[in-house]
Amino acid sequence: MHAFDVLGDPVRRRILELLAQGEQPSGAITAVIQQEFGITHSAASQHLRVLRESGFATVHADGTRRLYAVDATPLQEVDRWLDHFRSFWSQPLDALATELARGKRERRLAREASETAGTPPTKESPT
Repeated sequence: MHAFDVLGDPVRRRILELLAQGEQPSGAITAVIQQEFGITHSAASQHLRVLRESGFATVHADGTRRLYAVDATPLQEVDRWLDHFRSFWSQPLDALATELARGKRERRLAREASETAGTPPTKESPT
């Protein structure tokens, strides 16, 4: 299964979000998924199997429990593929950060100027 087919499913994305918090037993994962998505234990287990077989998750036994964890390798491959498109959002975000910093600097300079002049500062806008 292709990485985007795996990641295209909201249940599997949620499972990966849970696993990003650290290794978790299958029972805990399926309980959350059952509650949040209203699917059966069997269906949740099937999603875990897809993640395991596609390389997004690893599993090992700890006594009677099966502990799942994220395998970052396929996610790194997706990230490398996304590099081709990162410029579509990186530059606008960089420009936004510059504008925010410029506004913050202008407000600070205005406040310092009013404090130096002995006048009360004007109310700052919440931008």
